[in-house]
Amino acid sequence: MAKTLADLRVQIDAVDRDLLQLLNQRAALANEVGDIKRAEGSPVFRPEREAQVIHGLQSANPGPLKNASVGWIWREIMSACRALEAPQRVAFLGPSGTFSEQAALGFFGSSIEAMPCASIDEVFRSTAAGSAQFGVVPVENSTEGAVSRSLDLFLQSPLHIVGETSLLIRHNLLRQHAGLQSIEAVLAHPQALAQCQGWLNTHLPDAERRAVSSNAEGARLATQHPTWAAIASERAATEFGLHIAAHAIQDEAFNRTRFAVICLPQTLATPQASGQDCISLVVSVPNRAGAVHDLLVPLKTHGVSMTRFESRPAKSGQWEYFFYIDLRGHPSQAHVAAALKDLQSLCAFYKVLGVYPSMD
Repeated sequence: MAKTLADLRVQIDAVDRDLLQLLNQRAALANEVGDIKRAEGSPVFRPEREAQVIHGLQSANPGPLKNASVGWIWREIMSACRALEAPQRVAFLGPSGTFSEQAALGFFGSSIEAMPCASIDEVFRSTAAGSAQFGVVPVENSTEGAVSRSLDLFLQSPLHIVGETSLLIRHNLLRQHAGLQSIEAVLAHPQALAQCQGWLNTHLPDAERRAVSSNAEGARLATQHPTWAAIASERAATEFGLHIAAHAIQDEAFNRTRFAVICLPQTLATPQASGQDCISLVVSVPNRAGAVHDLLVPLKTHGVSMTRFESRPAKSGQWEYFFYIDLRGHPSQAHVAAALKDLQSLCAFYKVLGVYPSMD
């Protein structure tokens, strides 16, 4: 005999009650873990441990839940349990409704003390000063490349990277009214304007493009002028009560931004190996023929994979450059440690920006 809708709802309600009981059991165990951590002086947040938990569950997932959904669910569970020990204060580029906030919530879960900041510089300052325990900053976009301000700030900052997250960016045109008529100005972060320039050229060629500190700030300003529109997320539309005049206006369908999670070393030391790790470096080399080529030799010799190589002017006036490099592996691995030692010997400047679990 086939089950009725009522039968299925009864079963779902019973499963939900079982889940609630199990979640409270998990929370109680997390409280015990918190007691031990406090006695030992250990950090509450362990990104490599959380990454191992999620990867393990995804590997054992029999379905029908998708692995991405498993990741989101368990991040929220761990966030809620972590908040019982101590809520994490997390700084990000604000105001509320930015993609940076979305990235922070995606990485830490929603049980955090959110700290919106007016600029990327302020995220670094607040985290370095200890006002926030962690910061979340954009470092790379699949369409526009590196976020140069974040890279520049890493050079002198005492902060290091302890995690990363990636966000699929869907830009929407927001305004007080539906439709595209009578739009005189489009406000957004410079990266968002660049990522949507093809659509803007086609649909709003005469509208002024005005750069602001964040997309959410553009959405806030759009609430004040009926002829202004903003490029921002659906979350920002809800936050500021704006209409979505056009959906998904980014020029690249699979536009993604990568974010780094940063903190002081005394807040969280370099995470232990998770099995899927990344090392981020910034280096410079003497200005001589073949110097950049020589940087790659230790990596090939010791079998270490490089996943990113980005150059930035050193601003010394001597045509010198800093090179930002991402490597696969962890310094606790012998072949990785050997490659890093050889690489450092070739560099005029060498700084490890962070060692952290990879999102891939």
